[in-house]
Amino acid sequence: MSKQTIAVHLPDGSIREVPQGTTPLDIANSISPRLAAASVVARLTPVASTTPETGNTTGDESHSEEASDATMYSAGDAAAPRLVDLSMPLTEDTQLALITERDPEALKVVRHSAAHVMATAVLELFPETKLGHGPATDQGFFYDFYREKPFTPEDLTAIEAKMAEVVARNEAFVRESEPREQALANFERDGDFMKTHFVTKFTHSGEQVSFYRNGAFADFCRGPHVPSTGRVKAVKVTNLAGAYWLGDEKNPQLQRIYGTAFFSQKDLDAHFARLEEMAKRDHRLLGRQLDLFSIQEVAGAGLIFWHPKGAMIRKVMEDWMRDECLRRGYSLVYTPHVMRRELWKISGHEGFYAGNMYTPMELDDAEYRLKPMNCPGHILIYKNSPKSYRDLPVRYAELGNVYRYERSGTMHGLLRVRGFTQDDAHIFCTPGQIEDALDHVLTRRGLAFKRIPGEGAFYGPKIDFKLVDVLGRLWQLSTVQFDFNLPARFELEYVGEDGERHQPVMVHRALFGSVERFFGVLIEHYAGAFPLWLAPVQIGLVPISERHQEYAAQVKAELEAAGLRVEVDDRNEKMNAKIRDFANQKVPYILVMGDKEAEAHAVSVRTRAKGDQGSMPLDKFIANSQELVKSRSTDL
Repeated sequence: MSKQTIAVHLPDGSIREVPQGTTPLDIANSISPRLAAASVVARLTPVASTTPETGNTTGDESHSEEASDATMYSAGDAAAPRLVDLSMPLTEDTQLALITERDPEALKVVRHSAAHVMATAVLELFPETKLGHGPATDQGFFYDFYREKPFTPEDLTAIEAKMAEVVARNEAFVRESEPREQALANFERDGDFMKTHFVTKFTHSGEQVSFYRNGAFADFCRGPHVPSTGRVKAVKVTNLAGAYWLGDEKNPQLQRIYGTAFFSQKDLDAHFARLEEMAKRDHRLLGRQLDLFSIQEVAGAGLIFWHPKGAMIRKVMEDWMRDECLRRGYSLVYTPHVMRRELWKISGHEGFYAGNMYTPMELDDAEYRLKPMNCPGHILIYKNSPKSYRDLPVRYAELGNVYRYERSGTMHGLLRVRGFTQDDAHIFCTPGQIEDALDHVLTRRGLAFKRIPGEGAFYGPKIDFKLVDVLGRLWQLSTVQFDFNLPARFELEYVGEDGERHQPVMVHRALFGSVERFFGVLIEHYAGAFPLWLAPVQIGLVPISERHQEYAAQVKAELEAAGLRVEVDDRNEKMNAKIRDFANQKVPYILVMGDKEAEAHAVSVRTRAKGDQGSMPLDKFIANSQELVKSRSTDL
């Protein structure tokens, strides 16, 4: 093959020999003009490399200032797949995939481009402004600005209107470069202290620094971008917030303008409809409205008070979990909330996890720490008596309270707390009693999975399960993890069939993950309208007048005898007011009773989903309700 040509490997397995300097857009046009029009960027992978499987960063990293900057400005691993502009000349053999608007990767590209459109608009309206950074985020994008005069709501309206003008101008995003020293000199001359910082931090001496220009606007950036501002088809400025430069309160106060962007107005409208639905389902709001739980400032942040109705749901959840554990051969155990610091040194938590633990407390004989994990306690129970291979596997389960020092800025209702209950279980078994690899278990079960090397974190290889709620959100809750570390640290043993001492393998397992987080997810999934078997109050009774209260009391007694959870509203209020209050509390069934119902030993049934269902004999209603509870049905 001539040196003037390169081989471009396409996803369908075909290979095209093209001249050096051919662009991804050229190749897209050669395949189909329609494909070229739909393409946003291209993904290049060196032919000699294999695509590595990468995982998500931790929650703290993904929201840090430095992580956002590194994503925007760092070149990354040269051997890894990378997204490039459609106008990027190809100079070597490569695998090429064209990323269209339908590809999830394209969404962050258009949002990054929208941030440039925003910066263009701001400088055209307020030329004294200095630019920070403008990354894409999971929900949209933001851009940090330094300006002595605060932006007003009217300014945001003007910025959004100016952005529409920039989009209408359909200015091409053009990649340019200049020597690092020249870029630094220009930024320093103009007083752009933030851009000076980024160039200094993310580029090296003698390096060419890349910029993206659209019209008269240019911004230090590695890209890639959509072909032109006209591809930012649906964009919205959402809100304004403050942010300190580099996250340090000693630094200048910046103004952060948030926005979001999509490839169509339909998708933008759907996004805001989803946000509105999320706000309605916010577990913190529903927790107050339905009187489920509270977090009280006088007691401390991240500490949950379970109110009677929330506690009832928790009881149902925990009873189910304990019953399932017993049914599957687990033994229930309980371990102390506080243990000697020496124990955490043996486990390794003192060295590897101390930053997430509460500080030690001095007691009579030693220093103690609140437990962040239940596992060392289960290990001590295992170790308390000799074990033979005939005893294994040993399964311990505990709904144990643990305490972790989460930073104040990371806490979020029930989803990120400082004191919570883990449904922990630990299995001690022989090596022969486990599959030789976790992926064999998943394959045998027919479950789709993705390998993420390097995320075993502290113990060993694990399976993380992500649950999808009614809004399509992914929640990381359940996990199963092998542990070859703690059995060695605690010198665990069992006597094998050969009469020799061997070290068991330990498996950590949590299904709720934490009762608090699972409950928070559950509230938002159901929007507080729990199915009958979970609802704290399953049935609300509404006597029409005072003379019907005696019959209501009789109905209540029969329902409770049948194992159902009931409340009677015997206030001196109108019937409709009582019905409305039960409905606002999302009670699944409301039973109204007057003279006819009392005479017929019946109830007038209203369901949360379908409204008035008419009269029904009480015994039939009880039988139907018991069946729904027994089957754990979500129907009413």
